[in-house]
Amino acid sequence: MGVLNGKLVLSTLVLAGISGPAWAKSTPIDLTASILGVVCIAIFVVAYALVMLEEKLHLRKSKPVLVAAGLIWMLISAYYVTHDIPHVTEDAFRHNLLEFSELMLFLLVAMTYINALEERKVFDRLRAWMIHKGFSYQSLFWISGFLAFFISPIADNLTTALLMCAVVMKVAEGDKRFINISCVNIVIAANAGGAFSPFGDITTLMVWQAGLVRFDEFLCLFLPSLVNYIVPAIVMSLFVEKKKPATVSATVTMERGARRILVLFLLTVFTAVLCHSMLHMPPVMGMMMGLGYLQFFGYYLRITLKRRKTKAQREGDRKRIDLLGSMVPFDIFHKVARAEWDTLLFFYGIVMCVGGLGFLGYLGLLSEVLYGQWSATAANIFLGILSSVIDNIPVMFAVLSMQPDMSHGQWLLITLTAGVGGSLLSIGSAAGVALMGQARGYYTFFGHLKWAPVIALGYVASVLTHIWINAELF
Repeated sequence: MGVLNGKLVLSTLVLAGISGPAWAKSTPIDLTASILGVVCIAIFVVAYALVMLEEKLHLRKSKPVLVAAGLIWMLISAYYVTHDIPHVTEDAFRHNLLEFSELMLFLLVAMTYINALEERKVFDRLRAWMIHKGFSYQSLFWISGFLAFFISPIADNLTTALLMCAVVMKVAEGDKRFINISCVNIVIAANAGGAFSPFGDITTLMVWQAGLVRFDEFLCLFLPSLVNYIVPAIVMSLFVEKKKPATVSATVTMERGARRILVLFLLTVFTAVLCHSMLHMPPVMGMMMGLGYLQFFGYYLRITLKRRKTKAQREGDRKRIDLLGSMVPFDIFHKVARAEWDTLLFFYGIVMCVGGLGFLGYLGLLSEVLYGQWSATAANIFLGILSSVIDNIPVMFAVLSMQPDMSHGQWLLITLTAGVGGSLLSIGSAAGVALMGQARGYYTFFGHLKWAPVIALGYVASVLTHIWINAELF
């Protein structure tokens, strides 16, 4: 999953409860027209250009934004120190850092659970089942799409896309045409499914953490998200060949404790929702408590495995000794180490870069242009399209930092458009970037681009559906 959680997971985290600009306690100086401001913008543009060229340069996306964040805040701090007001920047930086930390811990727990499920072969079991069934290309196209749509709200759009792509690559091995169209279908479905759940994408998590949309209110986006997927999928399915791939035998047995870890994950999600909705505490408190659940269960798996081995040896049960010997001991810290650290550090860099530019006054300027001179609907639709090029994480962070005065329906609209807008281009979402790496040579930028018109049709249809069915929220 390496490259990638990138966006995904490129794109992850921000605003645990932003109720105003990061510098609310102090009055910053407007430096948008200064040389300092121009230099900071240039630093960010160069860093982000390097991020977008990650696949070409083989340079992890976190490196340029980490350096850029440091340079931007150092330049800002130097300016304020020379004007004898050093503590203003310190307070602003600490505020952004606190919000990043809450979301980082939240995502770290979620990633740990997903890695634990993957290590226990839950996803391998699902893949083996689909391969064993010997579905036709048409069936595989729709099944992989719908599974991506319904799994991504829980497992996140990146993990889901990688799983479904692995299935398609295995079943239709060597069929470039079908793999390409299936990958496009999977990217659209995973992004659409992630848009109606706080756990489906980083941007939805950001909105939920900020307290702008309740957990249950994300379901208002279910039908628009479904339309976003169904419209292009229907058109693309007409171009899928009516043939059946060769059946591939694959048998996978889930590791001990797999189902119980899945139950603990759902319990962790419930705990986080309870903390946020009922107790008015940050969701990260519930997620960290859920990490404790997994740690206790890991301890249980280790000690019971030792006891079972000892008992089998005492009884001389050779078959059982061999079976227990093949079991892998559960190590919670190994799962934490396997988290997508490049994504987490990338998000830190993005949060701090955008926070620094906001401190200079650029977010206020952008807010005045988009939400002052344009209608909120036009601005949110435009930002969704923009996220297909820039990435939805900085776009959503900028909107949350600007805190425009919008209706509830408009906040749901930007959540939808930022989530599904990335499907317009293969580089517009973590799922798309990931699949270009996993299905290299089969799924390409131009292979995705030729379906952009029908994907755009789905984008427009989903926006119109939201405006229609949720009209009372606008």
